[in-house]
Amino acid sequence: MSYIKHRSDESLEDYLETILLLQKKNGQVRSIDIAHEMNFTKPSVSVAMKNLREKAYITMADNGMITLTETGRQRAESVLERHTILADWLTGLGVSRETAMQDACRIEHDLSEESFEAIKKAVISS
Repeated sequence: MSYIKHRSDESLEDYLETILLLQKKNGQVRSIDIAHEMNFTKPSVSVAMKNLREKAYITMADNGMITLTETGRQRAESVLERHTILADWLTGLGVSRETAMQDACRIEHDLSEESFEAIKKAVISS
């Protein structure tokens, strides 16, 4: 089984994670909120939202509010869990929180499920 993802998949996962975090924080999410949070241009976010809609990860209301579908929420929660566990693990190893968060973002997309589960088990049991 191949664990290599395309960069576009990683990008969509980052968007899903951001939407989930913004929904938890603000309740509602608009494209402009995502652009501000990720420091991306509105046109870039617009293209990503179109891709997420086509993959049935989000819906967008007439008023511009973005909502994760059940599939989108599950994928976003999976990415967020990986990010959180990996950042906690790296912090536990003595890495600064800021560096751990940045590195976790890079690692979360490429790490095999087997390795992630081993790290998760070690973090939870410590």
